[in-house]
Parts: sequence; C-alpha cells; structure tokens
Amino acid sequence: MGTRESNEETSGTGRRALLGAAVLGAGGAVLGMAGTARADSARHGGGHGGVKSLPKPTIIGHRGASGYRPEHTFGSYQLALDLGADIVEAGDLVPTRDGHLVCRHEPEIGGTTDVADHPEFAGRKKTKLLDGVSTTGWFTEDFTLAELKTLRAVERIPANRPHNTLYNGRWEIPTFEEVLRWQDEQTRKRGKQVWIYPELKHPTYFRKQGLPLEERVAKLLGKYRKDRRTSPVILQSFEPTSVQRLHRLVDNPLVVLLSSADSRPWDFVETGDPRTVADLVKPAGLREIASYAQGIGPTLDLVVPRDAQGRLTKPTTLVSDAHRVGLILHPYTMRNENPFLPADFRKGTDPDAYGDVFGAYRAYFATGVDGVFTDQPDTGLLAREDFTG
Repeated sequence: MGTRESNEETSGTGRRALLGAAVLGAGGAVLGMAGTARADSARHGGGHGGVKSLPKPTIIGHRGASGYRPEHTFGSYQLALDLGADIVEAGDLVPTRDGHLVCRHEPEIGGTTDVADHPEFAGRKKTKLLDGVSTTGWFTEDFTLAELKTLRAVERIPANRPHNTLYNGRWEIPTFEEVLRWQDEQTRKRGKQVWIYPELKHPTYFRKQGLPLEERVAKLLGKYRKDRRTSPVILQSFEPTSVQRLHRLVDNPLVVLLSSADSRPWDFVETGDPRTVADLVKPAGLREIASYAQGIGPTLDLVVPRDAQGRLTKPTTLVSDAHRVGLILHPYTMRNENPFLPADFRKGTDPDAYGDVFGAYRAYFATGVDGVFTDQPDTGLLAREDFTG
C-alpha cells in the first residue's frame, strides 16, 4: 500500500466490469454478459474460482503481517499465511538499476533497510523529487540487485512497533520473482491456493527513468502463467493510467488505490488532468474505473470520515456507489495501535499500545466493505468471526 495513507500520515508515520459484478452477485445487464465470461474463462483455462472464491470480508495481510515483523520480508509474508490471512500483500514493487523488481514500501530504502550502516554505499545517498516531494535517502533504482541483496530489512516504524526491531537484520529484500515462486511453494505445502496482492509503486516516476513497471510485471506474470482472469494475483496502483496499462497487458483482477479526497493521482498531475480523488469517487468516476478494473482500495476515511477530533462520523455512500457499478472495495489500513485508530477507539496515549480495534472493525465492516488491509491479520480474522457470527 502506498505512501498516501491518510491514517498513517496523521500519526507522522467489458471483462473487468463483469468480474467485479460477479464478485458481488450483481444483476441486470452486467450479468447478461455471462457468455463473455465463460468464453474468457475457457480461453484461460478456468481456475480455482477467482476473486469470488475469497471469504468476505476478505482479510488482506498488509505487507505481510507487518504488525509483527518488518514489512515486505519473507518473515512477514510467511507469518501472514500462518495467521490465516486470505491474501498477502506480497510486493510493493520498485525496480533496481538493472531492471529487476523488488519488494519495498518505497524506492527510498533508508527507513526500511540497514543501508545507512554500509559505508560502501554512503555515496549513493541523494535528494530526489519523488512525485513532487523532495526526498533524501537511498533509492532502489541506484542499486543493482546484487547490491541490494547485501542489505537487510529493518522495522519502518519502531516508535509504534519496538518489538519488531528484534528482527532487524534477519531478512533480505525479496524480488517479485522470488515471491511468485514462494507463492507456488506455499500453495503446494499448505494444500490451498495462496493469494498475493502486489502494488506498482510510482509508475510514472519510474517510466520517466526508463524503468517502466507494468511491462516488467506482465512479463513475470506471464512467465509463471499468472496473468489470467482467475489467477490468484490482484494488481493495484494509485495511478489510474497504470491500472489502465495493466488492463491492456494482463487479465488479472485490478484495483485502483485512492488516497485522501483532496489529493490528485500523480499521473493526473503529470498529464494535467485536474480531477481529484473526490471526483473519482463520484458515480461518474466510479463508472469509469469499472470499465478497466474490478475494485478500488480507498482510505478508510473515504468510507467513514473522521471529524476534527479524529472521531468517526457518518459513512459516505462510497460502498453502495461502488457496488452499484460492480466494484469491490478493499480499504486500507487497519492497525491495532492507538495512533492509527479513530480517536473514539483509542485507549490511552501510548503510541505502541493497542486500542479497541475490534470496535473499529465492527464500524467499518458494517458499511459493507468487501475486505480490508490489516497489519495484524489474526486480529482481522477474529473481528470477521465476531461480525459474521
């Protein structure tokens, strides 16, 4: 999930429309295209049931089980599966200098690896303009894969998760290809299909550097025969034009991520499109998204806004509006710790203490969302059990 997560920032820290409708059991004219769906499924060999086979609300391990292990490591991914996550967000995808895709929250890796402790890389520290924001640190695109493999992951938000620092230095940076192989291995070992939900990070930024993401992702998915409508790989991006490009390259389920209402996707900024997220979540914007994607990944605040004191207010119409055009909703991000919860669900002021996260889950699940990203998948599963009874 992306850099524009509102609940992080406040703490300082034709085919596609059909699939979306099928997920929701939508009726009317959309389901009248079932023949197209059957033909498409036959062309791609069917499968295990696709997105509609997932439990609801779907519990998605955000960067793995990042509440317990440093994010985007095989330790975090593995634990998410062990805790029962329905899907693992294995891969915020960024490129290396030599064109490999690796899994990091951001291309800047000063906060998620031990690169600062490597004197041989001291000269690589730079200040760059990343989607309009001046950012200083070390960037994946300035390293070869071999160089990145000498680094080790560390906890990104130690003030909130001091217990995770126990695991600093234990795991290396995974590549997307390693994730795809791991997915197959875990599917065999566990006797059930493992799902992943990678995100393409800053695609416009990287395309301008001659490191386009979409084609690289499509090539790897094709290599492992995971570029189909029923493949257990959902792709997501904050940039609608990137999702549209993916729509032309692969048949995977696709999701458009949506940040705060007043923000603009960076590809819109670059192309002069004046629309904001507030425009995209209107019925017309959702209809447009449904023409090339199956779902949206909004911030939780787009589903239930918070007031000036940080308390939950009345839900918006986003869930019903999105469902009306056949889109599923997987909002982000549920976390157990106080600073990330609405004010009415916090307990005390300790930044790493848990609040009433089960109460918060109830409030969000009651809106009818189809799933949620969570840093603690075990908590999400218990909340779902409570909610579904």
